[in-house]
Amino acid sequence: MSDTEAEPVVAATEEVEVQEMSVLDALKEVLKKALMHDGLRKGLHECAKALDKQSARLCCLSKSCDNEEYKSLIRALCNEGGVHLIMVDDGKELGAWCGMASLDEEGEVKKAVRCSCAVITDFGEETHALTVLLDYLKKQAAEEA
Repeated sequence: MSDTEAEPVVAATEEVEVQEMSVLDALKEVLKKALMHDGLRKGLHECAKALDKQSARLCCLSKSCDNEEYKSLIRALCNEGGVHLIMVDDGKELGAWCGMASLDEEGEVKKAVRCSCAVITDFGEETHALTVLLDYLKKQAAEEA
């Protein structure tokens, strides 16, 4: 190639594909963002304090929690404060999403600690996942009303 020939400039026009994100994928991302911004409370004691202070914005409760008193307390505190409640299938999955897991070299979860309840007090930054999650919660609230 000579100095006078110009290399073709490839325009970096990446099309941003707005792919449909499932609610659980959105929840996973929102939980990680909240963890990074110190807006995530885990466990009964921390969650109950956040719900009682009415600083909670969203609550996640595991369906696999075997203590009915635990579930009824969290549900009552959410109802009292008007906090949205999302039920998650597995406590170990919720624990992994909340950063309570050890990862292997590839970033896959090797061992996760079970978490029955997690509360978000600060979402952190506005993301597409947060928008998807909030839209889902608005639809759920409209269906219940």
